[in-house]
Amino acid sequence: MPGAKRLLPLAVFAALAAILFAGFSLRDPHLLPSALLGKPFPDFDLPLLADARRVGRDDLVGAPRLVNVWATWCPTCLAEHGELLRIRMETGLSIVGINYKDDSAEAIAWLNRYGDPYDFNIVDSNGDLGVELGVYGAPETFLVDADGVVRHKHVGAVTATVWRDRFAPALRNLLER
Repeated sequence: MPGAKRLLPLAVFAALAAILFAGFSLRDPHLLPSALLGKPFPDFDLPLLADARRVGRDDLVGAPRLVNVWATWCPTCLAEHGELLRIRMETGLSIVGINYKDDSAEAIAWLNRYGDPYDFNIVDSNGDLGVELGVYGAPETFLVDADGVVRHKHVGAVTATVWRDRFAPALRNLLER
């Protein structure tokens, strides 16, 4: 029995390591599940980045859109920005920004410097809309159909590969309905 007591800490450690390994070994960390898939985009009433007007969920309906959560403090947002500009230019797809927990003056300067792919930007300075969306951080991008229903979510940068393999097929499915 004394030998078994010496092995107990090792057994506990091995069990804990196995549990942690299973939890951290997501097939693809960008495929984090979203409770919003197939559900309406959350209601909100927030100001625009460009002026004092307020917008809400109804401003997202009418056409398929990408809704991109971004911030100036987010280096990955800058890395994906060129791809968003390309998508907008080549496809004409409506892209709406959610400027997340950011300084509005810095965000406006950032868009002036790097280009603005967005139809409009929603200011989510407190992160309340982000909480409703289940945002883990920036960037995150949602594909919303013409009825305002969330059809796809991507955590991380939208790259050319992500666009080609995930968003473009999902958008084609929406347009073919």
